[in-house]
Amino acid sequence: MTLAQGVAGSSPALNISIFAAFVLITLVVVFRASKNTRTAADYYAAGRAFTGPQNGIAISGDYLSAASFLGIAGAIALNGYDGFLYSIGFLVAWLVALLLVAELLRNTGKYTMGDVLAFRMRQRPVRAAAAVSTLAVSFFYLLAQMAGAGGLVALLLGITNPVGQGAVIAVVGLIMIVYVLVGGMKGTTWVQIIKAALLIVGAAGITVWVLARFGFNLSAMLGGAVEKGGAAVLDPGKQYGKTGLTQLDFVSLALALVLGTAGLPHILMRFYTVPTAKDARRSVVWAIWLIGIFYLFTLVLGYGAGAIVGPEAINAAPGKANSAAPLLASALGGPVLLGFIAAVAFATILAVVAGLTITASASFAHDVYANVIKKGEVDDKDQEVRVARITALVIGAVAIVGGIVANGQNIAFLVALAFAVAASANLPTILYSLFWKRFNTSGALWSIYGGLAVCVLLIVFSPAVSGNATAMFPDADFDLFPLANPGIVSIPVSFVLGWLGTVLSKERNDDKYAEMEVRALTGVGAEKAVQH
Repeated sequence: MTLAQGVAGSSPALNISIFAAFVLITLVVVFRASKNTRTAADYYAAGRAFTGPQNGIAISGDYLSAASFLGIAGAIALNGYDGFLYSIGFLVAWLVALLLVAELLRNTGKYTMGDVLAFRMRQRPVRAAAAVSTLAVSFFYLLAQMAGAGGLVALLLGITNPVGQGAVIAVVGLIMIVYVLVGGMKGTTWVQIIKAALLIVGAAGITVWVLARFGFNLSAMLGGAVEKGGAAVLDPGKQYGKTGLTQLDFVSLALALVLGTAGLPHILMRFYTVPTAKDARRSVVWAIWLIGIFYLFTLVLGYGAGAIVGPEAINAAPGKANSAAPLLASALGGPVLLGFIAAVAFATILAVVAGLTITASASFAHDVYANVIKKGEVDDKDQEVRVARITALVIGAVAIVGGIVANGQNIAFLVALAFAVAASANLPTILYSLFWKRFNTSGALWSIYGGLAVCVLLIVFSPAVSGNATAMFPDADFDLFPLANPGIVSIPVSFVLGWLGTVLSKERNDDKYAEMEVRALTGVGAEKAVQH
């Protein structure tokens, strides 16, 4: 594996050194945290020991993924206004999570989404369905993060051959597995807190630097973007306004982004790491502020990259759209700033894949192993954690292979697909469960499996996978569904299936719903539910 100059003036050795320093520091933190990881509650929920502000910072670290940093900056640099719509969609989604989900989930569940869904329904089938949807969403999200790792490596280390990029994707996957196996949720949370601080500080620094280049005149910066990218970067429709079909695709994307967050299992699981429902609310408020500020930074990062680097140079770089932010850092501060941004981007990927992996492994171990296979009678609680760790190894291996296959895709777009799966498979079931008295096991299964199947099927037959030069398999041609994001079809279908499955079934448990409603809205009994 040869290290060439991936970006003019960059130093691969410096980039690797800064990233290695971050990994060493976080590994020390993870090993220290692991000393207190003894029970299932420690491994899954960090012993519920984090405060609202701490968890809010960790949530922002979990949420501000490689898509937020690399993908959105690139989308704005190349497509201007239409690219910024990703930022708006990701941010508005938090209002849904805050108002409808955060506190209610914290009061009702214990470790996973399956706990909430199984509260008033038949345990085994619902938990199995929740685990399947959790693993599916995590897989799509992991694809995006690992693809981001591959693109970043190609850009920063000059490793252009697929074998070399695959090797580095594997290294990222292995480090992530160590975080999860050793530190559990507590170690992973501290990694996310450190990474969120680095990311927001780094983005703030570059934002100020870019504005300083233009005399702190936003209009001058936008004018520079127009000079290199054309007036279309300031107008709506550069990416999604060409035809009625692309406009419909945008509506579909917006639906997926706004409704997907409240169904993301790795975000939902974070609400269980705090001691009370009040802290869960505070977590979301802190997260909204931090994420909102960061997305304002992406506006300057994107347009700044368009003005200083230019769309031609971005498209010519190995990572294409994903390389806009690193190229901007190189143009502003040379190898040192580029090395720092490289380390932050790698840290972003590591922290998010660790969060996804622990969520997916917890769902399998707690929902499938402990409650479906063992029927809730696990003799040795340590056995459940051991199963979670073995699952984490398997998920890590799948993520590495998937990342190699998805290498080179736009990661903001891949994450949008993950949001579509979450909004289709999880959100309707969660909302029905919390707010509809008549909802039952049949409705939950129809909604989860039906929404998941429709969404994944439409993704497979969409232009995102085949039929054009930018697809995942450009040489194949089976794009039977015209939209790149299936949300506009799969989300309503999932709601309808949940309703239909419920009304066709005679099962009903009003008493259990009443108990769940009281607990969800008041917190009465919630502490009893999380005792261990």
